[in-house]
Amino acid sequence: MPDVVADGLRVLFCGINPGLMTAATGHHFARPGNRFWPVLHLSGFTPRLLKPSEQHELPSYGLGITNVVARATARADELTAAEYAEGGWLLTAKVERLRPRWLAVVGVTAYRAAFGDRKAAVGPQERTIGESLVWVLPNPSGLNAHWTAATMAEEFGRLRVAAS
Repeated sequence: MPDVVADGLRVLFCGINPGLMTAATGHHFARPGNRFWPVLHLSGFTPRLLKPSEQHELPSYGLGITNVVARATARADELTAAEYAEGGWLLTAKVERLRPRWLAVVGVTAYRAAFGDRKAAVGPQERTIGESLVWVLPNPSGLNAHWTAATMAEEFGRLRVAAS
């Protein structure tokens, strides 16, 4: 799954790994029940609701997308601890090279597994990667019933303000 990136982004969003629909379409967060694109708009990151097929427009807003783990699966719980650890190492190298202002990992469980931080919570982290700050966001998957689109948009909005 190709990244949507550029040097010096305001925010580089990092998904857990591509789902099967994403892998099939080549578009990040492509599954219809995924709330990433609506929440990105509701939080004010984009002036209109983008479709997954419009992901190429993200760098014009200072935004990008990558993943912790490259392997596509039906569910994130199919990934191994070793895949998360390797993904954290590769993500660190990518962030050091691209130097976004913020790395935003969508999914606290993925962040914990990739960076070995068992106590991490949603919100800004103490960790930095080079000069890039790190924020953990709720996972926008439709399976994450603990967060509504509205409460996710509030958290994404907090990051948007911090990244402005």
